[in-house]
Amino acid sequence: MTTKNLLVELFVEELPPKALKKLGEVFAQTLAQHLKNAGLSGLTAAVTAFASPRRLAAHVTDVAAVAADKPVVQKLMPVAVGLDAAGNATPALLKKLAALGADAACVASLRRENDGKADILFYDSMAKGATLAEGLQKALEAALAALPIPKVMTYQLQDGWSSVNFVRPAHGLVALHGTDVVPLAILGLTSGRETHGHRFEAAVDPVVLNNADEYAAKLASDGAVIASFAERRAEIARQLAAAADTAGGKPIDDDALLDEVTALVERPNVLIGQFEEEFLTVPQECLILTMKANQKYFPLLDAAGKLTNKFLVVSNISPEDASAVIGGNERVVRPRLADAKFFFDQDRKKSLESRVIGLSKVVYHNKLGTQGERMQRVAAIARAIGQQLAGEGLALQAEQAAVLAKADLLTDMVGEFPELQGIMGRYYALHDGLAADIADAIEDHYKPRFAGDSLPRGQVGTVVALADKLETLVGMFGIGQIPTGDRDPFALRRHALGTIRMLAEGNLDLPLNSLLTVAGSAFATVQGFKSADRELADFIYDRLAGSLREQGYTAQEVDAVVSQRPQRLGDIPKRLAAVRAFAALPEAAALAAANKRVSNILKKVEDSIDAWVDTALLKEAAEIALHAALVDVVPQADAAFDTGDYTESLQALAALRAPVDAFFDGVMVNADDPALRANRLGLLAKLHLAMNKVADISKLSA
Repeated sequence: MTTKNLLVELFVEELPPKALKKLGEVFAQTLAQHLKNAGLSGLTAAVTAFASPRRLAAHVTDVAAVAADKPVVQKLMPVAVGLDAAGNATPALLKKLAALGADAACVASLRRENDGKADILFYDSMAKGATLAEGLQKALEAALAALPIPKVMTYQLQDGWSSVNFVRPAHGLVALHGTDVVPLAILGLTSGRETHGHRFEAAVDPVVLNNADEYAAKLASDGAVIASFAERRAEIARQLAAAADTAGGKPIDDDALLDEVTALVERPNVLIGQFEEEFLTVPQECLILTMKANQKYFPLLDAAGKLTNKFLVVSNISPEDASAVIGGNERVVRPRLADAKFFFDQDRKKSLESRVIGLSKVVYHNKLGTQGERMQRVAAIARAIGQQLAGEGLALQAEQAAVLAKADLLTDMVGEFPELQGIMGRYYALHDGLAADIADAIEDHYKPRFAGDSLPRGQVGTVVALADKLETLVGMFGIGQIPTGDRDPFALRRHALGTIRMLAEGNLDLPLNSLLTVAGSAFATVQGFKSADRELADFIYDRLAGSLREQGYTAQEVDAVVSQRPQRLGDIPKRLAAVRAFAALPEAAALAAANKRVSNILKKVEDSIDAWVDTALLKEAAEIALHAALVDVVPQADAAFDTGDYTESLQALAALRAPVDAFFDGVMVNADDPALRANRLGLLAKLHLAMNKVADISKLSA
């Protein structure tokens, strides 16, 4: 079968920049997959996606003009139903064949096969392969339907009567199979070989494509467009680095901004602009954010990471004299920076403390009250945690920082740029003369804000961050706002992971259950609040287990540790290391299986069992030996456990393998004598406690 390469391009008005990269990938992959499904391209066909502000395109190699014919097997009906006693077709069979486009002449060639119950009639035929025009039409329709478009437009076609729905009005369709145009029709367009280049800098218009393989090169030469998103992004990154080197700085590192700018230009040209140095008195976070968010500029930093008064513009045109373009961008950015300076100057006229009272007028949640009430709860939780962690000094600092932590929500700067909450609070706190620990805690109490984010930089910030996240978790669970499926409107999963990271990575001596109790007590006066500590603990441990698996621990290792609900999360890495070392021992598999057996035996006992043994009731040699081994091993294991040497504590249990095996081989646990049975269950309970102090090693059993 001869094949040629295929190109399909949809030419449209400017596409949403934040979605462009994904749109291009989905368009190309969906188109190619449907061609493979139709038998028009092989499994090894290479797919290249193109996406620019005004086009989505795909290049697919080795595409056939007609798909190969396919054998089709159609199950008809039992022989007893389809043929009469004389072997002639029944009306039911003739009707079925007619529906398939066959007639009575093929009855003799029907295949019979037994399905285990009866002989069945099968009709074997060959289905003609789809032509490229048929298959590509369906593939293109599927590709457009699959695009992740949050909102579509309805626009009128050129006939003045018809209208279609798409993300943006479409104005051209190219479909080339080698040098041949594939006839297609979609969105009121018919396919051809003409497209359009850059709005202002194309050498010719339209750009005529002679074959599918010259698309990218011809758009670049005749259309002044870099069609590939990846190539355009790489070119912008190269120019940014070169311009920054010329200006004596380095551009801010922001992949999302680079993607967005790549989606805004077809022929990038990086230029250097600058603004007045007086604006550098404003916190650089404000200036960087306004330049990035509003103007899509790349601010330039010096070698120390401080903002300079220069920035990089990614222009879509390349005039011989770029001074007008640079001057225009400098004029545009100046009012933005002036606004930021005005907000900063105005905000500093009032102290953070004076703004706290205003939080009582800001609704937090209709069931949990205002931000002022929330602030009081966070402050109470922070004080209690600080007291537990390091005494009265930390408690007072944490309480002060918690009271002020949300005050910057009422400033003009945060009102304009919500992303700066906490950051501006720190600047304003320092301006008010507060201690650095308090100011840092105001910024850091939002941390970690996302996966991989840094933790709070000091004890005060850690305590307030814990209090803030626990207040959110306990409060939302207490009013029934528990995440379900993909829905998590209050980011409770993120808050749980942040809490886990601070407790674990900070190795804080704060038991989880006591933290939940402390946080719950802050809601004593909230109507409708019901403690959900058990459900919340399950939620947190589930997040912990997922996080540990992502870090490379096996499911068995994680289950062994997390199922024991260790209260001190900072111990978990040592417990996991101990489990991994124990699992490598030759005795591990037998002890894990035995522990599982012990657990199952104890679960079946209705009455409570004390881990206590009456030595006078030990009759069998095997139970006497097991008890003696426990008397010898348990003190060693407990001593290691108490010093935090979990590896040694677990490995001490290896000596129990032989007596445990002998016990199960030679002792009947459920003896007829109630006293004997209870004593043996007590022995097993003692064994169970010893074996599960560090982790539930039964989870290691296959």
